[in-house]
Amino acid sequence: MDAEPQRRSAWTIHGERTVDDTRRAKLSIADVELPDGTRFEQYVLRVPGAAMVIVLDGDERVLMMWRHRFVMNRWVWELPGGYLDPDEEPAVCAAREVEEETGWRPYELRKLLIFQPMVGTIDQENVVFLARGADFTGSVPDINESERVAWIPLDQVQRLIADGEIVGAGTVSGLLAVLLLQAKEEL
Repeated sequence: MDAEPQRRSAWTIHGERTVDDTRRAKLSIADVELPDGTRFEQYVLRVPGAAMVIVLDGDERVLMMWRHRFVMNRWVWELPGGYLDPDEEPAVCAAREVEEETGWRPYELRKLLIFQPMVGTIDQENVVFLARGADFTGSVPDINESERVAWIPLDQVQRLIADGEIVGAGTVSGLLAVLLLQAKEEL
């Protein structure tokens, strides 16, 4: 297959130098040039991919975690999920994270959507899955992951987003996709 042709509005990357490289993130500065010739440096953050799951039960409730996010210093509701280990399939990661973080083992996962959280600065593919049901394993959720685990009614999700109790890009994107499917009666 031939390479994609150069487009008039494409930015030119003249180089990229690493500022910091850790297990979970690589921070670099890219030397970029805009189509009009303007040249500047842009921070770039490369992060391992992540996967999360929307687990719905038979009562149209979603499995969520109430957790503290120190960067924002806020308590928020989030979907279970996490970073992919090297060479790990997203579905395997997603199922593993649900069980570790909540004590529930999700049923068959269906890919719902893929997104990038901040395309101008961060390169991190996120995959959101949907599971219809889960079995409780009896294990205690990881205290480092959440304060509590709860089944939240889908009809409360929009209010929680509006009230700022659900703010994470993956959680918001995934839940809005589920609400859209529900409205179209495709869920």
